[in-house]
Amino acid sequence: MIKIYDGPRSGHCHRVRLAARLMGVPFELISVADMPGGRDGAAYLEINPFHQIPAIDDGGIIIRDSIAILIYLADRYDQTGRWYPRDPQTRARVNEWFGTAAGHLFRGPNMARLIKVFNMPGDHEAAVAVANQLFTVMNAHLDGRTWLVGDGPTLADVACYSYIRLADEGEVDVAPYANVVAWLAAIEGLENFLPVARG
Repeated sequence: MIKIYDGPRSGHCHRVRLAARLMGVPFELISVADMPGGRDGAAYLEINPFHQIPAIDDGGIIIRDSIAILIYLADRYDQTGRWYPRDPQTRARVNEWFGTAAGHLFRGPNMARLIKVFNMPGDHEAAVAVANQLFTVMNAHLDGRTWLVGDGPTLADVACYSYIRLADEGEVDVAPYANVVAWLAAIEGLENFLPVARG
């Protein structure tokens, strides 16, 4: 059973929990906040010297960074190749959305939420503008399709889901983007779906 070093309100952590659930990978959650010193404590710095969550321990194999973890879980546990397709073109399309998750998603919906919920310094208006740009592109991309890549769900959907579902916490409205709203519902309809923590 893998150990996920977790923070319940982190979208980065949720995407790892969600991927594991969707792939049927058993896991144990370890709250980093409950470890001595939290992310700054010596025990966690042995796991991830960058102080960031999530990280996993799979029988002594330590992986940090949520996207790296998604790829590892798919390569190790998804024998069907469904979640991270093996053909180069489709995999490249999934990787493009990984870049979107690290770029527009991080600087848009995620940043707006950090500013509003966690009082992080930043330009909320700019973050909302980035979020709306992202949603405009996604809405057009999803016209006539259910998933971001191909005919079924992939890690592209998993990587992008959490912070878009939480966009309202950052005072970003997803409702005008009907295709994005339908995409969220499609993910939430998957077998073994795991809701994101709010609050």
